[in-house]
Amino acid sequence: MKQINKDILKLALPSILANITVPLVGMVDIAVAGHLDSDAAMLIGGIAIGTMLFDLLYWNFGFLRIGTGGLAAQAYGAGDRKECAKILSRAVSIALAISLFLLLIQWVFVKAAFLVVDCTPQVQQLASRYFLIRIWAAPAALALMALKGWFIGMQDTVSSMIADVTVNGMNILLSIVLALGVTVKGVSVIPAFGFEGVAAGTVAAQWIGLATVACILAVKYRKGILDQLDRSDFKTLFKGGETRRFFNMNIDLFIRSACMIAVYIGFTTISARYGDLLLAVSSILMKLLLLFSYFTDGFAYAGEALTGRFIGEKNHSMLCQTIKWTFIWSM
Repeated sequence: MKQINKDILKLALPSILANITVPLVGMVDIAVAGHLDSDAAMLIGGIAIGTMLFDLLYWNFGFLRIGTGGLAAQAYGAGDRKECAKILSRAVSIALAISLFLLLIQWVFVKAAFLVVDCTPQVQQLASRYFLIRIWAAPAALALMALKGWFIGMQDTVSSMIADVTVNGMNILLSIVLALGVTVKGVSVIPAFGFEGVAAGTVAAQWIGLATVACILAVKYRKGILDQLDRSDFKTLFKGGETRRFFNMNIDLFIRSACMIAVYIGFTTISARYGDLLLAVSSILMKLLLLFSYFTDGFAYAGEALTGRFIGEKNHSMLCQTIKWTFIWSM
C-alpha cells in the first residue's frame, strides 16, 4: 500500500470511530424520550426541534473546526510551532466570544426561530425548555470545535477521537441517568428529571469533554508548542493579517454550512407540519442518514489535515496525491 494511503487511513480511522458516536447520542436521546411516561411522539418531536435549533446555531460555526484545522496543518507543515500555538489561542478566543454572544441572545433566538418553524404548541414548549437548558454548554461546545480542528491540523486525530468519545459517551450515560434516575433496592439514589434530564446530560458532557481536552493539551502540547507563547503574543493575537485571513477563508465555509443546514432544517420543518408522529418518525430517519454522513466525514478530516500539511511543506506532488486518494477512498 502506498504511504499516502497509510497516512489517510491513519488519520481517517480514528475520526470515523469518533464520528459514528455523534448520531448515536441523538438516537439514545430519542430512545430515552420514547420511554418516559408521557406522549412519546411529542417528546421525540421536542428533542428533534430543540436539536435542530442547535444545529442551526452550531453548524454555521463549523468553520471553527475546519478553518482552524486547515491553518494549523499549514503551520505544522511549515514547522512553525509558535504559529500553531497562536492559531489555537486565536480560534478558542473567537469561539468563546461567539458563545458569549449566543448566551446573550438566547431568548431572542428562540422567539425568532418559532416564527419560522411550524409545530404544535406542546412540541414548541418542550423544544424551548430543551434549548434554554442546553445553551449553557455553548462555550464548551464551540471551544471543542476549535480544539478538535486544531488537533486534526496537528495530524493528531487520536486526541480528537478521545474528545469526541468522551463527550458522546458521557452524553449517553448522563442523559439516561438524569432522565430516568437511578434506584437501588427501591431507594432513589439519583432522582429522575425526565425530559429536562436529557438536555442537562448534554450540558454536563460538553464541559467534561472540554476538561478532558484541557488535560490533553497540558500533557501532550505544553512543551514544544504552548510554551512558545509569551504574554506579548496574547496582546497582538488579533492584530495583523492572520485574523483577517481566518475570517476571509471561512466565509466560503460559512456559506457551505448554511446550504447544508437549509436542507436538514427544511426536512425537519416540513415534517413538523404533518404532526408530532411524522416528526418523530422523520427524526429517527434523519439520525440514520447522519450516521453515514459522519462516517464519510472521517476521510474529509484526513483530507483537511494532509492537504494543509503539504501546502505548508510546499510539496505539490504529495498535495495532488492526497487529493486523488482521498477522493478514491471517499468513493
